[in-house]
Amino acid sequence: MRDALLAVGTRKGLFLARSTGGGPFEVEPVHFSTIGVPSVAIDTRGPVPRLLAGIEYGHFGPSVMWSDDLGATWQEAEAPPIAFPEETGAALTRVWQLTPSPSEPDVVWAGTEPGALFRSEDGGVTYSLVEGLWNHPHRAQWQPGGGGLCMHTVLPHPTDPKSIGVAVSTGGFYRSTDAGASWEAANQGIRALFLPEGSQYPEFGQCVHKVAVHPSRPERLFLQHHFGVYRSDDFGGSWTSIGDSLPSDFGFPIVVHPDRPDTVYVFPLQADMDRTPVEHRCRVFRSDDAGGSWQPLSKGLPEDPVHASVLRDAMTASSAGVFFGTRDGEVYGSRDDGETWSLIARHLPDVLSVRAALL
Repeated sequence: MRDALLAVGTRKGLFLARSTGGGPFEVEPVHFSTIGVPSVAIDTRGPVPRLLAGIEYGHFGPSVMWSDDLGATWQEAEAPPIAFPEETGAALTRVWQLTPSPSEPDVVWAGTEPGALFRSEDGGVTYSLVEGLWNHPHRAQWQPGGGGLCMHTVLPHPTDPKSIGVAVSTGGFYRSTDAGASWEAANQGIRALFLPEGSQYPEFGQCVHKVAVHPSRPERLFLQHHFGVYRSDDFGGSWTSIGDSLPSDFGFPIVVHPDRPDTVYVFPLQADMDRTPVEHRCRVFRSDDAGGSWQPLSKGLPEDPVHASVLRDAMTASSAGVFFGTRDGEVYGSRDDGETWSLIARHLPDVLSVRAALL
């Protein structure tokens, strides 16, 4: 079996874990100790893997670092890699998302707070603001959710570089078919229960928590909302609820199996102020029929009552397996599609982001 790399961004540093030949993951000493790492990416498009980390320097502000030697050394652009043009009057607070484009070899997308989209054409070293979205008339009306006004999801089309979708809390889902020059809100059918009766299906203003897509079926999207789990079969043109059989349709992460586009995973939480696992049981729920039905997966997960949640980017599914990290610093992985789980790390800081890849 090929070697695997797991990247875990936490409130106080980045942890890399490696598996050799299908063996157990070994966690390396912390990178960027005491520094928040809300976003990570493992870019395997080039001759060597490139690691990208959105970090929070505290007093010095957020930045993006990269490594071409699996974390042995890290580099940073000479000038701030992501910065708002002066005329916007905005300042970067956090890099929420780093997404290599599957259809453009050197392009990396970044989603930020305040809610904005940036594009890199040099492999994630430097970025420029996507002005078409920043100048959209809805943007000035977006309101921050509990985690801030964050662009947390960037979904570039796997083969068409002109097509891309993004999600921002609490703006909703937006899509572009002209490489980001123009954008339209795509939230039809998503119910915003936190709004007054009679206005719960707005054009925009939904508190989307995460959106996922499978590269072999890019027109199908899965969405975890503040309340509700949804599927779209027309790239956000309309959405249908698929969360009725879940014990709770509130949660943060949602990911799609790397090989099976009808298989999707969520981690339900008790809503709304509690935000702990349903019945305080650590369970991932999987659907193998695109949300038609769900089954709990917990073999190998803690049996004692659990109170820690899983954040929107703290779950991932790739050819290396399915992985998630919790707010009490535990990381679990499954190599059999979630049927059984193994503890990879514990006692880490609050887990913010998890990514995995085969090398």
